[in-house]
Amino acid sequence: MTAEIEGDFAVFITGMRINRYWKIHKWYPNFRDMRKILMALFSNQEEYGALCAHHAWTKRGPILIGYFRSVEQLEKFANDPNQPHAEVWARYFKRMKGNGDVGVWHETFVVRSGEYESVYVYMPPTGLAMGTSHVPVERRGDLAADRRATGARAAAAAAAKAEVVQGD
Repeated sequence: MTAEIEGDFAVFITGMRINRYWKIHKWYPNFRDMRKILMALFSNQEEYGALCAHHAWTKRGPILIGYFRSVEQLEKFANDPNQPHAEVWARYFKRMKGNGDVGVWHETFVVRSGEYESVYVYMPPTGLAMGTSHVPVERRGDLAADRRATGARAAAAAAAKAEVVQGD
């Protein structure tokens, strides 16, 4: 199986690094606040473009990989004063006050239409396929290059169609 999504999308990876495990009073409130942000974000998936997310716990703390319809929708959430993001950040900086007990990080990647590929063998929908379409590999190609090319052709066709519509 493979994932299929029309158009661009964004991948957001975020995590927390616990530098001093024994300081539970420092890292647990940050963990709880991260959860609060994610619950708010995924409670209104359509508005904020949240497709799906996966999380894991590493030896240093939690990591989340999220898929979003667009980076603009993700940023809309981050900048929405009615959402907990700004309040949580302010609490984090107040709680940490330069002590380095807990680090936080994130990375955002914009994936252009046709510039991705995926494959899932003996897997339920996971990763990108969990938030989009989980389709047979044959539909997009047996090789990774074929799957990328299928997406690129679909993106080119959509762009050509949009150009024709604009030209009318």
